[in-house]
Amino acid sequence: MARRIHSKRGSAGIGRPLSDRRAGVALVLAAALSVQFGAAYAVTLFDELGPGGIAFARLALSAMFLVVLWRPSLGGRPHGDLRIAALFGLALGLMNWSFYESIERIPLGPAVTIEFLGPLAVAVAGSRRALDAVWVALAAGGVLALARPWENGGDLDALGVGFALAAGVCWAAYIVLSARTGRVFPGGTGLALAMVVGALVTLPAGIVQGGSDLLALHLIGAAAIVALASSLIPYSLELEALRRIPANVFGILLSLDPALAALAGFLVLDQSLSTLDIAAIGAVVVASAGAAATSRAPVASEPP
Repeated sequence: MARRIHSKRGSAGIGRPLSDRRAGVALVLAAALSVQFGAAYAVTLFDELGPGGIAFARLALSAMFLVVLWRPSLGGRPHGDLRIAALFGLALGLMNWSFYESIERIPLGPAVTIEFLGPLAVAVAGSRRALDAVWVALAAGGVLALARPWENGGDLDALGVGFALAAGVCWAAYIVLSARTGRVFPGGTGLALAMVVGALVTLPAGIVQGGSDLLALHLIGAAAIVALASSLIPYSLELEALRRIPANVFGILLSLDPALAALAGFLVLDQSLSTLDIAAIGAVVVASAGAAATSRAPVASEPP
């Protein structure tokens, strides 16, 4: 989901009081729960707005908030900087839209698990260590166990799996472009510009699927809840968490997202999972946590 912060492994949180580190852990878990339950709530709006409609409404409302907060200016910016922000926004928009298309077709837990292949790929990219090959193999085995292609037609909708994989690819691009955007834009101005682009990217799908319902006040309010739960609240919580705990610990905690997504799907959407599904999600959680604990790559939170 569908916020993401990038931080190099460093000493944040080292030497801080134990209570401060515990607070950091609690903030990350609260942020992750907010994201996944926000995604589950978004699914309940698909009948009225469709995946494209809710993706557009979420990004548009988030963009409005960030533009007011950061007041980004295009004047005097090099074309190269603007191109980076535009590509960042493209990845952000496509990631959110494809993720919502995925969770319309397959349960939330498996969708987030498959999507997690994106950041895992970034974490181990270019590595020649045998340990990283173990994480990749473990994650791949988990995803295969979820999809079960050896069964007649597979256990999950093929298009839903495809959208989840596309979201993972976009997430990987998001991680790289977010880091580059943060280096050339001060504060959150680059994110604000990217969010505007992301909203424009999802506008066609939003109009086609949401239509005039996008102007219904009760649905605008519902979309605002999704924007708060999936973007603005977790983004703020994660910023505070990174001041209290090391980046690698942050990445390990984020690896719980597939399990939390499965929990949200079960509680909000009554999406049950088989024992094999739970084991498969667990394999990807372990692989992601292991890669985060041993990687030298930047850590990324969930996209705004």
